[in-house]
Amino acid sequence: MEKSFYRYLLRFRHGYEEDPVVRFANGAYDDHGFPKGSADYEELSGYLELNGDYLESMVIFDELWEQFLHET
Repeated sequence: MEKSFYRYLLRFRHGYEEDPVVRFANGAYDDHGFPKGSADYEELSGYLELNGDYLESMVIFDELWEQFLHET
């Protein structure tokens, strides 16, 4: 079974509140429209560009995406 990016992202919840990665993880958790089952970069980045107002910068997503790829 393919691991979703969302499941990977959840490991960063409840950390230091000033950390942009923690804010991203908490924002995605609260976002009921987030593509929770996806492991597709294009789908996720497209969604975040249109709906990810809780994401300070797409660079944060890109860096986490690279980590996700290396760890899965």
